[in-house]
Amino acid sequence: MEDTFFYTNLTNYKEPVTKLLSKPELFKQIPNNWSIVITDIKGSTVSVQKGLSELVNLIATGSIVAALNIAKKQSIDIPFFFGGDGATLLIPTVLLHDIMEALILHQENIKKEFDIYLRVGHVPISQVYQNNQELKITKASINRLLTIPVVLGNGLHFAENLIKSKDAVVDNLNKQTDVLDLDGMECRWNKIPPPENSNEVVSLLISATNEPDQAPIFKSILEKTDELYGPLKNRNPISVPKLKLNFNYKKIKTELKASNKKFGVRNFLKVWLTGLIGNFYYLPNKTGRKYLKELTQLSDILVIDGRINMVISGTSKQRKLLTTFLDGLEKNKHIVYGIHVSNRSIMSCYVQNRNAKHIHFVDGGSSGYTRAAKVLKRKLS
Repeated sequence: MEDTFFYTNLTNYKEPVTKLLSKPELFKQIPNNWSIVITDIKGSTVSVQKGLSELVNLIATGSIVAALNIAKKQSIDIPFFFGGDGATLLIPTVLLHDIMEALILHQENIKKEFDIYLRVGHVPISQVYQNNQELKITKASINRLLTIPVVLGNGLHFAENLIKSKDAVVDNLNKQTDVLDLDGMECRWNKIPPPENSNEVVSLLISATNEPDQAPIFKSILEKTDELYGPLKNRNPISVPKLKLNFNYKKIKTELKASNKKFGVRNFLKVWLTGLIGNFYYLPNKTGRKYLKELTQLSDILVIDGRINMVISGTSKQRKLLTTFLDGLEKNKHIVYGIHVSNRSIMSCYVQNRNAKHIHFVDGGSSGYTRAAKVLKRKLS
């Protein structure tokens, strides 16, 4: 029982991530009997080139929503990491079978509806440790509403590479249900221009060359980013004035198919009417202002999973200063990084309710994370 609620019971530290990274004693080793669950779209670059960036993000979001809906029923918190074209989750034993079952159903639905193959696999934490990979975690409050997991060590990426190399053939799970619960998954926003006084959206993936140096290297990069762009809220690519709901036929149809819901008149009208109700949150009243303020605070724009993943908005001048700094670190073999610059961001969402129970997964336009990962992979090879 103690292991099951390991992450639920972790202290939620209120200090900045940069300070946490200088306190190794605040990071705890993940229990041996937990597992790493990975989903990843095979050939995601091809899907992106076909103009399917929003669908790619929605499929990745579905991986997280399916797992969170199962964990929620048992009041268990689990760490999750959105990667643009896939997701990584840390799962206690008691949830593993049900979550893997749900993800296989998600995989089958995505293949049937879109002819896209979603890898799904899991690796025991014990196997990660047996291969001398480190994996430690803490919780950080990014703001009043959003708490994120912060991971040090290469364990998650070891598991990801292992699953990709095997192409994620999952053993027979003896499935007990054919019901896939993706309630709360939404993708109802137009591509979002950067906020006022910004002219670009930057997607960055940064990997430290030496595992023991991750904490100080990441600390220096985040401090430099703060110096150049300001704090996280100042560089958030999501701003209320630039948000526009999109309820066209194609978008609703895609959301329903990705959610494994029948595309019929009843479901179509349900989503459409929900959108009309959603417009209420744009009205200049107390409820609307509260929801939109929460939306920006609950945007998942910084992920630290043994690597820095971030989506930031700003000017080309700020980006050039940051890349000059990163180039210096890369030249001295401290890091390897991938970057993609666009003029939009993409957002898909998990909305349990509109009273602070929602999270918004953000990627750069044209699947910035996927394109940055391609640059990173090329450098590593």
